[in-house]
Amino acid sequence: MELARRARRLYADREAVVDGELRLTYGQFFDRCDRWSSALQKLGVGPGDRVATICPNTHAHLEAFYAVPQIGAVIVPINFRLTADDFAFIINHSGASVVCADPAYFDAVDRIRDQLTNVKQFVAFEGPRPGWLDYEATLAAAAPACECPAIRETDLLSINYTSGTTARPKGVMITHRNAFLNILGTLAHLHVTNAERYLWTLPMFHCNGWTFVWLVTAVGGAHICLRRVEPKAAFETMAREGITRLCAAPTVLISIANAPEELRRLAPRGVQVLTAGAPPAAATIERVEGDLGWNITQVYGLTETSPFMTICEPRPEHARLDARAAAEMKARQGVEFLTAGAARVVDAEGKEVPHDGATSGEIVVRGNCVMAGYYNDPEGTAEAMRGGWFHSGDAAVVHPDGYIEIRDRIKDVIISGGENISSIEVEGALVRHPAVQEVAVVGLPHEKWGEAPYAFVVLRHGASATEAELRQFARDNLAHFKVPQGFTFMTELPKTATGKLQKYVLRGGRANLATQ
Repeated sequence: MELARRARRLYADREAVVDGELRLTYGQFFDRCDRWSSALQKLGVGPGDRVATICPNTHAHLEAFYAVPQIGAVIVPINFRLTADDFAFIINHSGASVVCADPAYFDAVDRIRDQLTNVKQFVAFEGPRPGWLDYEATLAAAAPACECPAIRETDLLSINYTSGTTARPKGVMITHRNAFLNILGTLAHLHVTNAERYLWTLPMFHCNGWTFVWLVTAVGGAHICLRRVEPKAAFETMAREGITRLCAAPTVLISIANAPEELRRLAPRGVQVLTAGAPPAAATIERVEGDLGWNITQVYGLTETSPFMTICEPRPEHARLDARAAAEMKARQGVEFLTAGAARVVDAEGKEVPHDGATSGEIVVRGNCVMAGYYNDPEGTAEAMRGGWFHSGDAAVVHPDGYIEIRDRIKDVIISGGENISSIEVEGALVRHPAVQEVAVVGLPHEKWGEAPYAFVVLRHGASATEAELRQFARDNLAHFKVPQGFTFMTELPKTATGKLQKYVLRGGRANLATQ
């Protein structure tokens, strides 16, 4: 909250938030935050209490990231694309006493209200709703000031739940220190100024918007809210608001790169893009930078690391690379984030692997970025933190220059006939085919090889390609044992709300095709 204090003093008259027709200066924004803090205190919310939010990228959601922590309470931003049962689990598990929701989720919450025995108040961020507290009316009636307790850096700031694609979500406990140092590290690595006009293409619930909910405010930039992330709205908003920066998972970059030409013409040049969430294909980076004149920087981390662990830091020698080589360099996960702590790639015995670009191990990290633990899950915390290091579950190599490059999730490495195959490598090769927009490769059972790679492909709009053509393209660009045994064409790939491929869905749905 120290960053908010400074912004309040320095940037009161600067534009802070744009949400559709609504425009707020920092003075107006912080007045609303204070009133919401005051109202929460009147509802009985105090230090350590949990306030859950289920909301897209709106001004009200952004206000919660200030109003809740400044009274010592803990914000629980929930992935709004989860099911009502998931909402119930997270709200109950976190012990939230207040639930704030966007109108799109009123019905889902009302269906589970009888299960939410700890919740004392339901708040409608927009519009009236029987049985819900009206947010705007409450702000208008609230006292303009609140009592803010002293907050220690080790106090809990948020509980961010993992996506729970294969099991119940885990509640990642992020402290004020975790978030503050992630913000400082990001500011040290990136040239972010008060001239920034930041487009909210990344969900605020996703690890607190990678801490950009606070970072943009720290420098006095403008938050431009985007409630629905789709190319038309994104490009039109970019043109109208003069966007300078955004964060996006690779899946969003793919949709941007493949948008119709009439939309891409609207894009401002020179937009700075931070990407993470899944390893982006070098071909996607090359296409976005070449076609739009944007600059992409990759960061790597997890919710458990607040989130940034490494950054693909640019170096002067990279400027001498041609476009393809530069994109391949930018597709690496990079070097230790300045304020995160130590990041290593280790073998099964915990020894650091050689920096030869070939020997694979697991990325582990310890230091400032690592969560306080999983909420109410000591066993899960102990497993993730075995040996004093947080274990990422990502298999990677380290190049001679020290840059880490992910080769796969450990669970996604394909072992075919005794050979280890990186699904990311195969995906990166296939996506260079001019007809391919997106591809996911998984290992499926095979009678001869035990398992073998299998590709699920989304073609670009208006493009065509046959299975035989893609197989030959793969053979021309990969070792033959890495060529997928089969191809399935799809209109879209299954993903989490944060853009990560749900490969377990593909494995379960197509196992019978692997031996064809």
